[in-house]
Amino acid sequence: MSESVFMGLCVKLGTSQMVAMRRDVVDILDMADNQGRASDVVRRMGSGSRREGFRLKGSDVDIMGWPNNHRVIWELSQSQYYNTHRQTLILCDCFDSPPGYTLLYLLSPSMDRRIQRACVRMNNRLYVSSSEYRKVCCSALSPDTVSHGPCASGTFGTLQYDYAHCFVGDFWPPSASSWIDRCHSWPQPHVVYEIVKNGCHLVATGHKLGYHVHNEWRISFSLAEHKLVCAMNHCQFLSYGLLKLFLTDIINYGISDDDKLICSYHMKTAAFWVIQQNMITHWCPQTLLECFWVCFKLILKWVYEGVCPNFFIPQNNMFLSKVHGEAQHHLFIRLYGLYEEGIAFLLHSPSVRSCIINVLHNPHLSICTDEHILISMTEFDTELFQEIDSHDILHKSNLETFMRYLHTIEQMIDSSLLTQYQVMMLQKLSATVLQGTAFILHMETYTPDNKLRYRADKMSCYMLKLAARFSYITDMMYIAMYYYKTLRYTEALSIIEMIKVKLAQPYVMYRYNIDTELYTEAVGGQSWSTKMRQAVARDISLDTDVHYISELVPEQQSALQNEVYSLFIPPFILLYMLEILCYRHVDTMRVQTALDDLQTLVHYDQDQLIPIELRDISWQILGICQQVTGNLQAALYSYQQSLRQRPHNNIQTATEMRIQEICHSLPN
Repeated sequence: MSESVFMGLCVKLGTSQMVAMRRDVVDILDMADNQGRASDVVRRMGSGSRREGFRLKGSDVDIMGWPNNHRVIWELSQSQYYNTHRQTLILCDCFDSPPGYTLLYLLSPSMDRRIQRACVRMNNRLYVSSSEYRKVCCSALSPDTVSHGPCASGTFGTLQYDYAHCFVGDFWPPSASSWIDRCHSWPQPHVVYEIVKNGCHLVATGHKLGYHVHNEWRISFSLAEHKLVCAMNHCQFLSYGLLKLFLTDIINYGISDDDKLICSYHMKTAAFWVIQQNMITHWCPQTLLECFWVCFKLILKWVYEGVCPNFFIPQNNMFLSKVHGEAQHHLFIRLYGLYEEGIAFLLHSPSVRSCIINVLHNPHLSICTDEHILISMTEFDTELFQEIDSHDILHKSNLETFMRYLHTIEQMIDSSLLTQYQVMMLQKLSATVLQGTAFILHMETYTPDNKLRYRADKMSCYMLKLAARFSYITDMMYIAMYYYKTLRYTEALSIIEMIKVKLAQPYVMYRYNIDTELYTEAVGGQSWSTKMRQAVARDISLDTDVHYISELVPEQQSALQNEVYSLFIPPFILLYMLEILCYRHVDTMRVQTALDDLQTLVHYDQDQLIPIELRDISWQILGICQQVTGNLQAALYSYQQSLRQRPHNNIQTATEMRIQEICHSLPN
């Protein structure tokens, strides 16, 4: 049964190879993003379950952000390691706070207006108030964000996020020194060294039972926890994953967020304690359920006692403010009822039920625990490219930012320590930055000097062609857009024809649409870099503050107003649009043919070339093409259809504007 559940969890949560790939992709994005920013701005770090390698449905994206020119210290002697002219120091004052919490005393004036506004005076000293800092940062992030614990919660396009505003400390907290002494067998000494060397963070939330609940900060070990999860073997990771599924499917099923007493962090803490204290001698597929059972019994014990000791600061009882009294009693009764059922209570979990039933019906079934046979090459490639796509995001605002990213990527490419997955992620980021730089360079080159304009144009063309040499087939579309933007319609049409030929190959992968047999035959055994260039198509991403095609500027502005920073367009939709726009200037006889092709695709596609979430922009582009070719009634219908779709790109303002424009043009 353990082996069956192990294999089922490999499919649901990921094989060790898949989990390693996810972590590497996120890590390289964090490195590129932070190193490419100016040295004194906010630093960011992914955290939570996605950073750990899980891809569970409904999980938010967790981000931590802190001002890079502020540092937290634990004692005044540590100030000697900083240049106080460049960095503002903040001293921890733990005297009156519960274990795991502290006040933050500002040692010197801060130039950061958010911090200035969050300061309160106590005992003739200036402290940074956690509640005030949260309020200030929440309003600065977005007017739609809401405070959720230490985080600002909101949406980025269709993505739910939790953004924790915090400060960083380079030194390990004295209250966590006992953790170092406990690390005899796990984690390994080099992991302990890395964890301690990287210090900790202070997140903006106080202890509910503390004297200074509105001003205290919680000591956060998010980075340390990430390194600990990465130090788990795959059976330990899946046991932790099974605890998370147990929490979601059974303990908290049907319970509102306000009534939940136990969270995922408690599950992680239990896994850490069980691993470190050697409660299990062998973590392997054959003992997976035994491992889970030991973790479950530890949680049951904690609930009975009302004590959940923090892994780094055991004196911090994480049950203190919630798991007590009648609520604690009811939770214990419920968990003890599950305990009496035995491991069979996992049948209540839809995530693992089939794995258990399979063995109950076939008790002599032989199960191979080789996880490598579970996921085919095609399935892994699909996941890899989807993962790269979902993390192909860098904060870009101007030419200077793009140039910093290019310099950062150049330095990272020279590193011999990159994994194969990190190289692939870096390859895609390089293409994205080159494309953005090319269009920004064109936008910002306002000069009457023909020679300078020629050089800038030549550089833009070079960067776009270079990007197309090591990215997806569809990245050639940026060259076609640039040629159209610079009135080179024949050259644009030539590129479009090349893209059409490449996309017509039956083995091309687009999202999850792929012919496994043909794909394997065409590129099986090739490097991922080769596969990316020859056999993968992706949606076209247009930054909403970079102008690519004048006809789409209203849509970009509409999205930007709704804090959507990229438009996503299916490749064939943009291909036909560019073809129609170019033929209007070159060969008007062929415009209608291209328009008919576009109309047929939008009207009759069955989620093959137009994903459901991108139907809003697809109908919109059809309407734009019908409008520019003079068919206003058809354009009106297309715009109305666009409004009826799921608003993935948030272009409704542009759609309504275009509808009004047509209504004014049509006779009464």
